[in-house]
Amino acid sequence: MLTVLERLSKKNAAALLAETRRELSSCTRCPIYLTSPITVFGEGPADAKVMLVGEQPGDREDIEGRPFVGPAGRLLDVALQEAGIDRRRVYVSNAVKRFKHELRGKKRIHKKPTNGEIDACRWWLDRERAAVKPRLIVAMGATAVRGVLGKTVPLGTLRGEVRPLDERTQVLVTVHPSFLIRLRAAEGGYEEEYARFVADLRLAARFV
Repeated sequence: MLTVLERLSKKNAAALLAETRRELSSCTRCPIYLTSPITVFGEGPADAKVMLVGEQPGDREDIEGRPFVGPAGRLLDVALQEAGIDRRRVYVSNAVKRFKHELRGKKRIHKKPTNGEIDACRWWLDRERAAVKPRLIVAMGATAVRGVLGKTVPLGTLRGEVRPLDERTQVLVTVHPSFLIRLRAAEGGYEEEYARFVADLRLAARFV
């Protein structure tokens, strides 16, 4: 008997992504929906060879309903261009589809998703993978690594190497662009880490 994902993967990729987007909008698989009703689905070609996976939407992404359109997204765009990757040719998504945050006055401050929340949202990430069938997934940050691999693994043990994920897809682990933004604000080690990030993306460019 076919599993749910195996049955879904037999559908047209674009149709599966559209169906998944509709179903995601009413998701209650984790408690984030109680404070963040907006879901932010992935975007990009349904037949993209590379899928980029981040942590979760931020404030700007929650407002616009699109992934990586805030400060981290702008930094990612610059790094992708430097690495020789056209963002329009890759599929971009997040391990968690809602913006987990807390209010401080009028500001909405990012809160890291729990392992349980990441695992609950993995259902949707797996459906995106089943539709797009990427040759390479770039997992950016610890949350993305858990979302893609289904377990917590230190970034340092995997970073910068293309490794097999399953019989069809490989995975490349790197940092999240928001990590670089924090480094730049702290004025320590930014240039070196940014160069490493671009070098990681250049490995992904071979698959685009």
